[in-house]
Amino acid sequence: MKPLFCVLLLVLPSPAPYAQSIWQPSAGHTQVPIWPGTPPDARPAAKPEGATTVEKERVAGKPWTAVTNVAQPTMTVYPPTARNTGAAIVVFPGGGYEILAIDLEGSEVCDWLASQGITCVLLKYRVPAPRSAPNWGAYPQSPIALEDAQRTLGLVRLHAAEWHVDPHKVGVMGFSAGGHLVAAISTHYEQRLYPPIDAADQQSCRPDFAVAMYPGHLHIDETKFELNPNVPVTAQTPPTFLLQNEDDHVDNVNDALVYYIALKNAGVPVEMHLYAQGGHGFGLRRTKLPATAWPHLVETWLQTIGVVAE
Repeated sequence: MKPLFCVLLLVLPSPAPYAQSIWQPSAGHTQVPIWPGTPPDARPAAKPEGATTVEKERVAGKPWTAVTNVAQPTMTVYPPTARNTGAAIVVFPGGGYEILAIDLEGSEVCDWLASQGITCVLLKYRVPAPRSAPNWGAYPQSPIALEDAQRTLGLVRLHAAEWHVDPHKVGVMGFSAGGHLVAAISTHYEQRLYPPIDAADQQSCRPDFAVAMYPGHLHIDETKFELNPNVPVTAQTPPTFLLQNEDDHVDNVNDALVYYIALKNAGVPVEMHLYAQGGHGFGLRRTKLPATAWPHLVETWLQTIGVVAE
């Protein structure tokens, strides 16, 4: 895979010094910046990017890594470690658009997808400001994460032949805030939020399928059972898989329910799994709770929609 990354580095120069990353993917994988130069709507972080091991809020008995102050987004390609299915999935870790749970909802997920013969692209999207900052949060309050997602979908299709990916089998998967980003890119793909830069931006950024795990920001407020109008579902929204727990006290179950109903009413193929227990933010880590067995459900769903062979 080394020649692949050499080509990418020629196209995508090194990040600006103020945003040098501390987090690094596992051996054999290299993260590369997705923008040639300064990203659109750039917001320099108040502090340098950093990675922190979270010990107090362990998941399945293990700590996880939070990446903060991301001002220079990158992607990391995880090639298939099993027979290549031709499918690719861009993964959006969660973190409330404030941090990124980069291993719990990112690299660990990519290792699993690669083991299923799927090319995984981990997107370290921009979260350069704390929750208290102006223009913080989800689109449209902040466009930057969605810009990064649009750009990355275009890059995957631009390099599809090189990466042995079928450009018609490129999907997205996200967790929590990343689940919202899944819905955002699924409903905002006809036009880029930024002026086109190069050939990658001439490619479609519409996902062919989408997986949203315990998503947030999808209903208006706690008193109205209405879909957020900033995720305008249509019949062209891609087939979607949803999973949520009723005891999730971070992202209300209504977030997934209103999105499910909108997809169903628009005639979009949608599969939803709702569990009584499971909480929030478990990623790929297995516990005694049945909700954490979700990877098998996704594997079966990908077969049913024709993305991978049975």
